[in-house]
Amino acid sequence: MKERRFVRELLESKQRVLALSFVVGVVFLFLVIRLWHLQILNADDYHAMSENNRLRFVPVAASRGDILDRTGTVLVSNRPSFSLAVIPQEVKDKEALLTLLSDLLGLDRAEMAERWEKSKGRAKYYPIVLASNITRDHVEIVEENRLRLPGIEIEMKPVREYASSQLAAHLLGYIGEVSEKELDLTGFEDYNPGDYVGKNGIERALEKELHGGDGGRQLEVDARGRVLRTVSESYPTVGNSVILTIDAAVQKQAEHAFGDQAGAAVAMDVTNGEILAFVSNPGFDPSLFSGKLPADVWQGYLDDKRHPLENKALSGQYPPGSTFKMITALAGLQDNIINESTSINCSGSYDLGTSTFRCWNKNGHGTTNLRKSLRESCDVFYYQLGEKMGVDKIAAAARAFKLGSPLGVELLNEKSGLIPTTEWKLKRFGKRWFHGETLPVAIGQGAVILTPIQLASMTATIANDGTIFRPHLVKRIVDTDGKTLRETKAEIIGTASFPKESFRLVKQGMLDVVNAPGGTGGAARQYDVKVAGKTGTSQVIKMGGSKKSTAYQFRDHALFVAFAPFEKPEIAVAVVIEHGEHGGASAAPIAGRILRAYFDGKKPARKNAAAPSQEEDEDTDEPDEKRGPTVMKVPRTNGDAVHD
Repeated sequence: MKERRFVRELLESKQRVLALSFVVGVVFLFLVIRLWHLQILNADDYHAMSENNRLRFVPVAASRGDILDRTGTVLVSNRPSFSLAVIPQEVKDKEALLTLLSDLLGLDRAEMAERWEKSKGRAKYYPIVLASNITRDHVEIVEENRLRLPGIEIEMKPVREYASSQLAAHLLGYIGEVSEKELDLTGFEDYNPGDYVGKNGIERALEKELHGGDGGRQLEVDARGRVLRTVSESYPTVGNSVILTIDAAVQKQAEHAFGDQAGAAVAMDVTNGEILAFVSNPGFDPSLFSGKLPADVWQGYLDDKRHPLENKALSGQYPPGSTFKMITALAGLQDNIINESTSINCSGSYDLGTSTFRCWNKNGHGTTNLRKSLRESCDVFYYQLGEKMGVDKIAAAARAFKLGSPLGVELLNEKSGLIPTTEWKLKRFGKRWFHGETLPVAIGQGAVILTPIQLASMTATIANDGTIFRPHLVKRIVDTDGKTLRETKAEIIGTASFPKESFRLVKQGMLDVVNAPGGTGGAARQYDVKVAGKTGTSQVIKMGGSKKSTAYQFRDHALFVAFAPFEKPEIAVAVVIEHGEHGGASAAPIAGRILRAYFDGKKPARKNAAAPSQEEDEDTDEPDEKRGPTVMKVPRTNGDAVHD
């Protein structure tokens, strides 16, 4: 009996243990499943909730460095602006939040959603900028509705402030939000969506120096977003400042001189290559590009036939017209084809085979030597000279001046221009060079094209007897304490090796252009400084016979180059007026105003001195010169002529 009872109790005990073990096993299994659910299935959500109750990152954008002119005048500085940002980890209903923001602030919902989408993959506690440059009214609305806008923050970022709305716009450039494409480029690893970067001009070319380094604060907050303590903090580093070579006073006068005319001007120090004025007209307001550019403004820029967004001083390519005659003259002197005494008879045209090439003066200039050919811009003199030399010798002289290739100025997208040769035509068109094609090239027409900055460099090189300096716009870069970090030194990139006597003869002719009776550039004359220059006019299209179009886009370009003082040159100027027709009438007066501003600024005591009026100082009855064709057609029956 006892044994049976023992066995029964043992069985009952095992059953109880088994039942208890089952219960324990079920509970343990439930705990394992729950743990898997918490730590694996919903780990991201709970991690975000945990971080939401603990950390928040507040970025602090760095201020970009200032941009100043050579005298210390501030051209570009900074002002505060507001951005609308969201912290993704604090948002439960993204779609509802975007809809509410759109309703309250009138912002584009699709654009905000796109910005949010592009920022996927970044830390969820890092703010995403949904809208930049919002107004103070927007800020007030956000603050009034903060409880309804979880995760929304207002960030203050510095944006650019321009001392003058359009002064040197193409030179300075503008900033805008970094694009998705830019974020994938080398050098943009430290940038985040919503950051501002330089888009063109100096802002783009010196982005690394100007940008600075962003900072931020890691804050510990409670569930309601209240700050408990600062976990860590890094201070932003202000960008370095850039001192440019331009003189704001000269730049301003140069731009005012253009008025509504389209074109470009470059003024350069002939002793070191520093650019004193850099004009592309018309300009634009760079501050508009920091935010969302109004559609009507953008369309207005696109529809303007004067192309205000094009940097004409750097990228505009124009036939140089008679301003190129100095190159042809130097080539002829070097090759001993002409000398100071060489003269020809200009009857108003020159025949070559079955083609007739006209001079601007249909009655002719009569007996003409080198000096007179420059003073009165006789085309026939250079037709005959070009025929004797051939295009390759003219091209060799031009390339000695580094024409036909970029000069290496700091800005991006510099164009090279073109100096044609027999080899170039054969390679480009698969055709040989015809003898008659050289004649237009000799007077700066045909396939010859140069940029305004090349024209200025050419003139400076003539003025200093052959030293070619690299044109540069940056004088030095300084840190926030004013310490110079980098200074641009004058760099000689070549030498135009022509005899000094050749330069003297050419410069004497240029002096006559501005100062002698019959000269075509009297409008650039100064009452206290001797100016040497050369007018030019270049055709945009070929006009047959006596036909002449007055439509704006078909009018001739007007050009003028000059240097001063004649005795000891300091400054060289090149001016191009698109469709300005006559260099002596349109471009020379602008060059005169640029020179006046330069010399007045150099000698302040002269600012209030009484100067003779332009009307009294100009030879208003002097004839303008005309020009040969731009479009190259062989065989050619007529050489069209246009005024300088």
